[in-house]
Amino acid sequence: MRYLLIDHITDWKSGESIKGVKNVAMSEDFLEFHFPKNPIMPGVLLLEALTQLAGWLEAASSDFSNWFLISRVVKSNFYSFALPGDQVELEVNVIEGQEGVKSKMYRGIGTVNGKKKIVAEFEGEVIPFEEIEDPDEQRRFFQVLARQLK
Repeated sequence: MRYLLIDHITDWKSGESIKGVKNVAMSEDFLEFHFPKNPIMPGVLLLEALTQLAGWLEAASSDFSNWFLISRVVKSNFYSFALPGDQVELEVNVIEGQEGVKSKMYRGIGTVNGKKKIVAEFEGEVIPFEEIEDPDEQRRFFQVLARQLK
């Protein structure tokens, strides 16, 4: 992944939901051009953050044998901008899909200080994690994100 958009995983329930945080730092390279002298986190990157969080939920729920890849955005509403210095609180919930199913649907929301920035519903495919990443490395990375270091 070029942009790792989850800075901290705060809570998760296997196969159900996950919560995390994205800190928008002024040093993010995408802010240089979006927009000059008026930096705003691109809305599509808020959607990507929700998608990455869904991936972490799928990974942690499957003992790091699966990952989620988005294939379709069902709906996405943007309410206001995420700016440098904001801490975007993200939550993703499974809204369709069952254990062992290869396609899942999620609903995600991103807020800053309780104010909505994005609400989206998206679906995608569940794929073997080993096709894209080393599962053991990603398990260790998840432990760092979730503060579960041993």
